[in-house]
Parts: sequence; structure tokens; C-alpha cells
Amino acid sequence: MAQKPSATESPAAEETAATTPSSADDRHEQGSKLVDRFAIWSGVAGLIPLPVVDVLCVGGLQVQMLRRLSQIYGVEFSQNRGKALIAALAGTMIPATSGIGAASAMKAIPIVNVLAAGFVMPVLSAGATFAIGKAFIQHFESGGTLLDFNPPDYREFVKAQKEMWESRSKRGGSSGATTGAATTTP
Repeated sequence: MAQKPSATESPAAEETAATTPSSADDRHEQGSKLVDRFAIWSGVAGLIPLPVVDVLCVGGLQVQMLRRLSQIYGVEFSQNRGKALIAALAGTMIPATSGIGAASAMKAIPIVNVLAAGFVMPVLSAGATFAIGKAFIQHFESGGTLLDFNPPDYREFVKAQKEMWESRSKRGGSSGATTGAATTTP
């Protein structure tokens, strides 16, 4: 006989329990696959031809990715805290994030917009999302939460992850998908 959840249990708690893998290896594998998937989706969002709308979509995907990673690792999630941390972490990657803003703004310029929309923005969006996701996986695996995440501590780690994404992209994506799953420590 199945037991009904008590009135004090929220649907979010049930969803978290249902999606939280049992072992550290399972969590790492599930988190890595999730980050890869959201990085690709962010690259696709970078194809949106409207300036600013593309950046908002990528930001929304990054917050959703962080929410899902929090569920996998059993970390309490707050959307406002998540947005602030992603913005702060993106700030540590100034060249990449300023490139995203510049690429988005270039979409308003005729002729140049094709280059920005088709090549620059998707790569920058996907790389930034990949690096941010890997940084949070590293943090959560070390026992961290959203409350004790310090973006400057992950500056070098994020830089290495962004370079890993770029090298995977140059190799053709699918062939590097399995080899790029390994992470380095900060």
C-alpha cells in the first residue's frame, strides 16, 4: 500500500527526492549531462536574432540549469540568489560576458548581425553556460551551497572550463562530449 505524502511535504520536495541520484558518481554524471544539454540550449538561444532577447533567454536557461543542479545535489535553491550568483560568476569572466553583450548588440547592425547571430553569440553563450554549470557542480560536490558560493574563488576554474568547451567545439562537439566530461579542480 502506497503511503500518501503528508501535508507538510511540498511537491518540490517530492520532485527533488525523485530526481536526486543515490551516489556521488551518479550525481556527477547526471549533472555533467545536464550542463552539456543546457550549454547546447544556450547556444541555440544565442541564435535568436533580437538583441537583448537572446541574452535574457540565455540567462533564464542558466538559472534553470542552476535550479536543476541544486535538485540533483540536494541544495536548497533560491531564484533570486541563483540569479545574483550567476551574474557575479559571469562577472568574473568579463571578456566572455562582455563579448556576449557586444555580440547581442551587433545584431542591431545590418550585415554585421548575420555574423553575430550565426557565429559569435551561440559559441559565447554555450561556453559561458558550460563553464558556469561546471563551476556549480564542483562547488556542490565539495559540500557547498548557494549561500557560501564565492565567484572569485572559481575564476581560474571557469576559465579552464570555458577553454575546454571551446576545444570541444573545435573538435566537432560530439566526439568531445565524452572526453570533456572530466573536470579539473579549482
